[in-house]
Amino acid sequence: MSRSELETPHITKAHSLVFEAPVTPVTSTTTQTWPVEDVLALFDLPFNELIFRAQQAHRAHFDPTEVELATLLSIKTGGCEEDCGYCPQAARYDTGVVAKKLLSTEEVLEAARAARDSGATRFCMGAAWREPKDRDMEKIEEMVSKVKALGLETCATLGMLKNDQAQRLKNAGLDYYNHNLDTAPEFYNNVISTRQYSDRLDTLGRVREAGLKVCCGGIVGMGESRGQRAGLIVQLANLNPYPESVPINHLVQVEGTPLHGLAPLDPLEFVRTIAVARVTMPKARVRLSAGRRQMGDAVQAMCFLAGANSIFYGDKLLTTGNPDAVDDRALLAKLGLHAREVA
Repeated sequence: MSRSELETPHITKAHSLVFEAPVTPVTSTTTQTWPVEDVLALFDLPFNELIFRAQQAHRAHFDPTEVELATLLSIKTGGCEEDCGYCPQAARYDTGVVAKKLLSTEEVLEAARAARDSGATRFCMGAAWREPKDRDMEKIEEMVSKVKALGLETCATLGMLKNDQAQRLKNAGLDYYNHNLDTAPEFYNNVISTRQYSDRLDTLGRVREAGLKVCCGGIVGMGESRGQRAGLIVQLANLNPYPESVPINHLVQVEGTPLHGLAPLDPLEFVRTIAVARVTMPKARVRLSAGRRQMGDAVQAMCFLAGANSIFYGDKLLTTGNPDAVDDRALLAKLGLHAREVA
């Protein structure tokens, strides 16, 4: 695919302010449709120009006043053998998180009904595993099937998957599988040593092969450079096809984890990351995920302006806090935004 066929025009070093109407191919036979220098040039645009381009991309594919509400539930908490430097659920870190067994199906259904009744349309089930054991799959399949029967879109994040596990989840009615890349390949070893970048890409391939939709994003504010944030977006945007859902997390620093105590990321840099994700992946749902409680209303409003059109909704994200649902509804009303409804 040539550069002229991409969703936005080529960006020159002069940062031309001329916007050309986007075209919207989603799939590609090439593996490098967004060179890192082009994505970094997006980051370097004047702020208003970047927001303008993100707005153009957003409005070409979505109702700009619509926001998807997704709820995330920890169905198996703590005790994870991995060493992800941001994660309070890693067994090796003393963060106060108590390891718990897999929830019962009825406990999950109770939470899913409450999420649906409060306006969520997607329900994601997360387990603190390196990978699910085969003995757990039958119970997970039952959860997926019964949550799906409530009329919710279903999503799961269970770690690495084998081919047959991905297919079993698909057969149970799973719509989306979440498996984040977390950061750029060149920064990855600063954060995680127990799982390789290729492991993550392999799982995403198995998810696609099974016919599942992909939810895949990353975390910013882990000490990476702007160039490395651009590198994360390049990896996501050059997946073939790029993810249907792209959660962008702002690091929530938890005492006891290796990344606690870092200098916080500039909020405007986070907004830029949202905007660049929108420009490079115009048909994706770009989700504000972890860290919203620390952002405040004004930064969240700028993120919606920059093309975010999904949020994690509910008082907790796995083990960290999230804005109260009533506060989210008040913010959406104040901004004239409305929640997406499942067709």
